[in-house]
Formats: sequence, C-alpha cells, structure tokens
Amino acid sequence: MNTKINFENILFLDIETVPETEFYNELTEEKQELFALKTQYQRKEDFTPEEFYDRAGIWAEFGKIVCISVGYFINFKSKERKFRVTSFFGDEVKILKDFKNLLDKHFNKSQHLLCAHNGKEFDFPFMARRMIIKQIALPEKLNLFGKKPWEIAHLDTMELWKFGDYKHFTSLKLLTSILGIPSPKDDITGSEVGTVYYKEKNIQRIVTYCEKDTIAIAQLLLRFNNEPLIEALDIIHV
Repeated sequence: MNTKINFENILFLDIETVPETEFYNELTEEKQELFALKTQYQRKEDFTPEEFYDRAGIWAEFGKIVCISVGYFINFKSKERKFRVTSFFGDEVKILKDFKNLLDKHFNKSQHLLCAHNGKEFDFPFMARRMIIKQIALPEKLNLFGKKPWEIAHLDTMELWKFGDYKHFTSLKLLTSILGIPSPKDDITGSEVGTVYYKEKNIQRIVTYCEKDTIAIAQLLLRFNNEPLIEALDIIHV
C-alpha cells in the first residue's frame, strides 16, 4: 500500500494499562458492583468478578495508564534518518499531562497524525477517557467531537491491515512475525503488565516493553509502504 503520508508528521505510540487498584477488594463496594455488571457477559458463570479483576486494565473505567511510549522520525528522506523514542511513566495524571503537552506543542497541526496498533479501538479512546476522568482538557488530536471521519487524525496499523475486513483481528506479534520484523514480544506480554507493575514493581521493564511495541508499530507502517526498516543504530532513546 502507499499511504502517501510524510512519516515525519506521524507520532507513533503505545500505552500500557493495569487495573486501577492491585486487589479487587480495594475498590469501593459501588465500584465492585459496577465492575460485576460491566463484566457479566464476558465472565458468564466461569469467573467471579474478583477472579476476573486482573483483566480490569482493558477498561478505562476500571484501569489506569502506567506508561505511554511515543516515537517519531527525523530526517526521514536522508541517510541520517533517525527514530526518536521517549516514554512517560509514573503517576497517571503526570503521564497524561506530559503527553497532552507534547501533542499541544509539537503535534498540533492539521498534517500531524497519531498512529497505534488497534489504536482506534483501544489506545486513543482509553487515553481520552482517562483524561476526562482526571479532569484534563483533551488535546485536539484526541477530541473527536464534531469531526467528520476524514478529519480524524488517527492511523491504525491493524485497521490498515484489515483492508476493509471488519471481522479480522491481527495481533502486533503475528504481523511482525509474518512481515519479517523483529518481535517486540520477547520479554513480557500485555497480560503480564499488571503483575510486573504491582508484584515486581518494575516499571522500567514495562517501559522497555512499551517502547519496543512503539518501534514495531513504526516498522509495520514502513513495511506497508515498502520503506527500509529501522536499524538498531537508527533508534535514539530520549
């Protein structure tokens, strides 16, 4: 495919999320009841709400963001092409404010795009919902109100791979494998992030995992456009 997009206008990103509290019983009684109702269809009779709580990080109403990693190209058309990667992690409010500040200052023009894998179903709405919950004004790139579909500045590598097939879900791990891209899933998986965060308290391990996913998403878009992949020496961590 040829997206005819200037790669220097794209902010690639990935987020990592966990349940908002380590244990189900740390939720208020009202929140426990609401979680039980929210997950009733998925749980059926197989799990109690407490047994299902380790999956709470997939819902913005019951989870929180612990890391946002972003990456962008500089000097894309030259031999000096580089891919700069940075991460926001720690306190969720600070993460969201720092990310918003990045968008407002450096990715606020009409030509700028956000790109994630399954971003339209997960990353973009999750960040927007958490900002509203934390009373942070939405940056323009996440505020979709009143916008026509073609005015929404979001790219989704999973959607691009669907080619119009809306029943088709393809994981980042599968896509990188079949396209000959180094796998980002060489340490932990998304389902293990909560354990690493709460049990191991190893946020740096999560940051590394998140940054690898961000790099892999950029690699996908390069492959979709028959562009050379990023080499390790091209990556600058800032």
